Amino acid sequence: MSAHGLDRLAAIIAERARDGGAQSYTRRLIDKGLPKICKKLGEEAVEVVIAALAEERPELVGEIADLLYHLLVMMQVKGITLAEVSALIEGRMVQSGLEEKAARKQP
Repeated sequence: MSAHGLDRLAAIIAERARDGGAQSYTRRLIDKGLPKICKKLGEEAVEVVIAALAEERPELVGEIADLLYHLLVMMQVKGITLAEVSALIEGRMVQSGLEEKAARKQP
């Protein structure tokens, strides 16, 4: 999925968060609260790892899609946008990963 596709998915999640109704999985998940969303996010992360180790590409791609969806739902509830995350990533790319990590450890 392109960044544009992630933006579209985030927009759909935001819409369903507002007006999803009883037929919306997104709305139901949000109504269950952040602990349930985080539990699902953790489950999906574990499923990604298992699928990666099993080396079954179609399953891995599906699990990654599920993980991204649940991550975007959590971000919606916490009020974090893709633009905000992208800006942070862009800022980190001006130096090597090792330099960036070392800089974060300093108070």
